[in-house]
Order: sequence, then C-alpha cells, then structure tokens
Amino acid sequence: MEHRGLAEVASRFKLGYVASAITGHERYTGRLAIPYLRPAGGPAAVATIRFRCIADSCTKSPEGDWLEKEQHEGHGKYLGLPGDPPRIFNTAALITPSPHVGLTEGELDAMAGELAGVPTAGVPGVSAWKPHFAPAFKGFDRTLVFGDGDEAGRNFADKMSTVLENAIPCAMPDGLDVNGFVQKQGVAAFRERVGV
Repeated sequence: MEHRGLAEVASRFKLGYVASAITGHERYTGRLAIPYLRPAGGPAAVATIRFRCIADSCTKSPEGDWLEKEQHEGHGKYLGLPGDPPRIFNTAALITPSPHVGLTEGELDAMAGELAGVPTAGVPGVSAWKPHFAPAFKGFDRTLVFGDGDEAGRNFADKMSTVLENAIPCAMPDGLDVNGFVQKQGVAAFRERVGV
C-alpha cells in the first residue's frame, strides 16, 4: 500500500493481510484482504472480503523492483468468497453529501479517488456491474466514471455513460489507472483532470 501511495487510507478501509488462514480459506494465505464495509457498521459491518495477490513473484522483478504491469500467472489477481455476488465497494461514498461521486473498476482505484478527496465507489472489474447498482448513483449531479487508460477502461467509462443518466466518462491517460495517475501526477492534477 505504501508503494501505491495508499498507506494513508489503508486503515480507514480496514485492509488486512492473511498471514494464517482459517480452515477452508488456505488459498487466501499471503493475500491482501479488502473488506467491503457497510457504512452503518455493527456486527454485520463486513459485507464480503476480496483477496488480492501481492506476492513478490507477481509484483516485483527478480531484482526486487516493482513491476509496472504485474504478472499473475497460474492464478487470478483477485479471489472472492465462494458464491459471493458482485457488490459495490466503498458504499460510504454513496451517502457522502456531494454534488458528484466517482465510480471506478477496482477497489484500489476507489481508494485513490477518496485519497484525492472525491467520494468514490468501485465495482470489482468491468464485467461486475449489475443493473440493480444504478439507483445507488441517482441523486448526484454527476457520476464521474474513472476508466483506466486502456481499451477495457474506456469501454467501462463508455458503458457506464449509457447506463447511468448522470455519468461523465473520465478516462485516465494511456497506461494509467486512477491509482497510478494520482501517484504519478498528484492529487491536484487528478482533481483538475476530472473537473472537481
């Protein structure tokens, strides 16, 4: 998280690391645990957890340098709980008084949007959008759809512009996602790019 410039928000999102898994969850050992938190908290505060691979063999070169493009061979970058449906990450953004809300295609990008001072929710990948998510974005003047700077990201921003009546596509520059843009260009440049 420090390498990605997100250490400042890691505790806010209650991120964890699976050092020792409970029985039946051994496949999550060594992964970053990303809880999907319900804003009301309480005993059912965690709606689900997704687990992200952070293994050095996938994220660093043999020399120990961070890879620009991670290499996850033989396994997925993310794992979810069996049978768990796609959900919106950071639903607290959807109850934050604001004229705008951000929407990303990933949890770390949503955290980066929040770090930049933009209430930002995320979906766990481009194909995870479900029609019943749409009403959650009504009431905002604008839903800023932060697409990655690649074909899939631009397609995500375009798709959301047809699904959400208040959507404004905000694709990142080629090769960057929200996290990468905020990290390389800074918060002020991100806010200027997305018009807030």
